[in-house]
Amino acid sequence: MMWYAMPLPQDSTRLNVTLTREHAAKLSRLAEQAYTQEGTLARSLLSRAIDEADIDSRSMVELLNGVPGALERAQVGREQARSGDTIPLDDL
Repeated sequence: MMWYAMPLPQDSTRLNVTLTREHAAKLSRLAEQAYTQEGTLARSLLSRAIDEADIDSRSMVELLNGVPGALERAQVGREQARSGDTIPLDDL
């Protein structure tokens, strides 16, 4: 895997994404075939998917239900918030 630093446009936001081994391998193969960096291809694919996403409540629920462990992580987060086991935003 090749990594390099590239300045981001002023109006952009950095986001870290974790991929499964299978998805990371596929991204690597696709980037190699396209003669481009994995990060560049990932950014392009994610931007396109977001642009094409239908923002209605049914599709969002289906999408979120497809994220492994999402419900469990949300429940843990809710319990942590209720118990006060949180970090104030100003401290981040």
